[in-house]
Amino acid sequence: MATLKVGERAPDFALPDQSGHTVKLSEFRGKQAVVLAFYLRASTPG
Repeated sequence: MATLKVGERAPDFALPDQSGHTVKLSEFRGKQAVVLAFYLRASTPG
């Protein structure tokens, strides 16, 4: 996985949300801040 420098734009990608709908990063560009949190589901109660 490539790393980004501070201020560098992240490449567009799509992932399913908690309801199974596909969400693209580009849908949020210019609208609000986006925070991504990755975790191992098998190792957490969530």
